[in-house]
Amino acid sequence: MKQFITHPFPPFYYKDSTVLILGSFPSVKSREQKFFYGHPQNRFWRVTSGVFGCAEPHTLAEKREFLANNHIALWDVIASCEIKGSSDSSITNVTANDLSPILSQSNIRQIFTNGKTAHKFYEKYTQSSVNRNAICLPSTSPANAAWSVDSLIKAWNVIICPR
Repeated sequence: MKQFITHPFPPFYYKDSTVLILGSFPSVKSREQKFFYGHPQNRFWRVTSGVFGCAEPHTLAEKREFLANNHIALWDVIASCEIKGSSDSSITNVTANDLSPILSQSNIRQIFTNGKTAHKFYEKYTQSSVNRNAICLPSTSPANAAWSVDSLIKAWNVIICPR
């Protein structure tokens, strides 16, 4: 059964963030933890730590420190929607997040989307208002089983040197 849900936690960024990575909407586990990529099967933390050659962060404090040290901002395209569980394919009745606070209060050089669903919603609801293109990266979701962690790390290496 679908529920109407408003995004339950704020974006993560600092004034020196240079890369913004956008997901679509937080999973049930992420909503419970009130932080990004909380599902243990999501490969986001393994992939991004692999890109930067760092130990994988596990605690919330380690994740925040990793993001800050690597100038990564995180947010989601969707502010509220109707969704069934964590299923991106079930998302309807979308309201987009306002990216202007992040873009005006930090040094974002490039925006990336984590997967095709986030990219689709970014192009539909956000791109014209911020007048910036985003680069679509392969999803770190366990549903994207065609991509191994090693192949994801290679694809995600572009976050080191944003164009």
